[in-house]
Amino acid sequence: MNTISEFIKRERKKAGLTQEEFALRAGLGLRFVRELEQGKETVRMDKVNQALRMFGMEAVPGPLTRGDL
Repeated sequence: MNTISEFIKRERKKAGLTQEEFALRAGLGLRFVRELEQGKETVRMDKVNQALRMFGMEAVPGPLTRGDL
């Protein structure tokens, strides 16, 4: 989840959005955005994809890397 968390935070900042502005635009709660960016491991994937859609992305299954094992 850290890769997604880092991506969301980096892209949000690049877009010049605060967490609150991002949450409003994405239709998500501020608490969820904060937890997502902090790398909380138990988040709802539908909401993760809702956040990723703001940047034209979505989470899909992929192969694990050595660090994930």
